[in-house]
Amino acid sequence: MDHGAPELTIGFLTFNLSTVLMLVVTAAIVFLIAFIATRNLKLKPTGMQNFMEWVMDFVKGIIQSNMDWKTGGRFHILGITLIMFIAVANLLGLPFSGIIVGGDLWWKSPTADPTVTLTLAAMVMVLATYYGIKMRGTGNYFRTFVQPMSFMFPLKIVEEFANTLTLGLRLYGNIYAGEILLGLLAGMAGSGAVGFIGAIIPTMAWQGFSIFIGFIQAFIFTMLTMVYLSHKVSADH
Repeated sequence: MDHGAPELTIGFLTFNLSTVLMLVVTAAIVFLIAFIATRNLKLKPTGMQNFMEWVMDFVKGIIQSNMDWKTGGRFHILGITLIMFIAVANLLGLPFSGIIVGGDLWWKSPTADPTVTLTLAAMVMVLATYYGIKMRGTGNYFRTFVQPMSFMFPLKIVEEFANTLTLGLRLYGNIYAGEILLGLLAGMAGSGAVGFIGAIIPTMAWQGFSIFIGFIQAFIFTMLTMVYLSHKVSADH
């Protein structure tokens, strides 16, 4: 893929403007969905309210499969936010994948950037540690790092970093690979009449598969977030 990334450097920080733009667009779409779904609540939900209540029940089921609701209920809003944000972010690059302006790629899924996915994963691990200390106490929480044997401490530290990396890179790898293939198919379609005809069916098939993968990865990320939280806050883990 012969393109660059629009960047802005401020001091020692470099910002990928494409990623910033797509994160803002993702947040705006999620906000609009939530606003439209809750602006006119009814006892018998229809339309967007029905969709939002389904999402809430779906996330509640994820939480209850990992911990009791009394403990996990406080993470309900977090789960809803994660699954909606990541699902929208995963799908955002599909309709206009590969828009290049001035040699720079401007439109893509923000989760196709490892910086975004690893930041989300690090946020989850920081939150899990915070709630683990808050709900179990500092002593009880850090005691888990040396149980059942003290030599387990280095392994537990490695596990913390490994969980963060795998959580972020799994999401990034799936979305980035999908967009690369869509970009290749788009290039094939633009190569001529024969290439255009030959690329129609593979592109449609991969678009459908990418939508499926986008939702599945949002579910997996949210599920693993609740698994990690349950391990931190539940005394029986």
